[in-house]
Amino acid sequence: MQVDYIIVGQGICGTFLSYYLIKEKQSVWVIDNNIYNSASRVASGVINPVTGRRIVKTWKIDELMPFAKNAYEQISNDIRAENIIKEITVLDIHTSMQMQQAFEKRLQEKDTAYLHHCKEENLWKKYFEFDFGIGEIHPAYCIDLQTLLIQYRNYIDRLQCLSAASFDINELTIKNDGVNYKNISARKIIFCDGINSINNSYFNHLPFAFNKGEALIVSIPDLPRDFIYKQGFSIVPFKDDFFWIGSTYEWNYESVNASAAFKTKVENYLKDHLKLPYKVVDHLAALRPANTERRPFVGLHEKNLQIGILNGMGTKGCSLAPYYAKQLTQHILYDTSIDVEADVKRFDKII
Repeated sequence: MQVDYIIVGQGICGTFLSYYLIKEKQSVWVIDNNIYNSASRVASGVINPVTGRRIVKTWKIDELMPFAKNAYEQISNDIRAENIIKEITVLDIHTSMQMQQAFEKRLQEKDTAYLHHCKEENLWKKYFEFDFGIGEIHPAYCIDLQTLLIQYRNYIDRLQCLSAASFDINELTIKNDGVNYKNISARKIIFCDGINSINNSYFNHLPFAFNKGEALIVSIPDLPRDFIYKQGFSIVPFKDDFFWIGSTYEWNYESVNASAAFKTKVENYLKDHLKLPYKVVDHLAALRPANTERRPFVGLHEKNLQIGILNGMGTKGCSLAPYYAKQLTQHILYDTSIDVEADVKRFDKII
């Protein structure tokens, strides 16, 4: 079988890369084993425009936010799925006087258009215990990743360009004019396979630094679903009537599996701060494909231009993946440039 591009992985990166290539009338073959605990399938789906204790704008967020909004609306329409992006407000429930003062300082400096005073702070006293006030972050976005990944998988399955299997790099052959994988020939192969790229001899020297994230899926029937609640942990509207509560960023972990310690920590938080009845229904854990630079890996291999990568999104996959999938598509087809800070060529000497 002959196709234009083989794409390994159908997480958020592989989904958008194959989507943009198909829109450019390119033929693709997506290889994905649909592992249940991949980073994309476990993530909260939040695009938050500010980050960290200093409450600064996320890298490139003024470009990423409008692009993401259009990208998710467009893909929803094209695959005939329900709209999987929702504009939402983050209630930043301050956990200390220092956090409250940092938020107020940013407001006074007019440092970001995304920060606002909470309009009805007293209203939230019946839902949460808090002593240091609330700030609002708006707009933010909540992405229904589970619906997107499932519906898009069904879409490419109908197009007959999906292989529901694990990728075996030992079956890959590089030619002067393309690649062969088993019975498939293609012009290029692009790796969008998250943590599995560490086992890829073409890219395993990149400075990956995986971190572990965990979350509980919790039923909280009486909590309004029109907000994300951030109070140490984030409480995010999830599929059906559940909430996603997490997450940790563990750089040193003994196991990739869900831990009893995390569950206990979240349950203690809920007992101390949530004034509503709740029930834990699931516990998720995954490794994120982060890296030491906290910038994506986007582009083609220096010596083997038939091989490319779209990876290393860390915790920002929902905002970064659509943007850089489009950029990589344009680079491959029209030789346009890739952002210097994201271009994998910055690691040519290492690779």
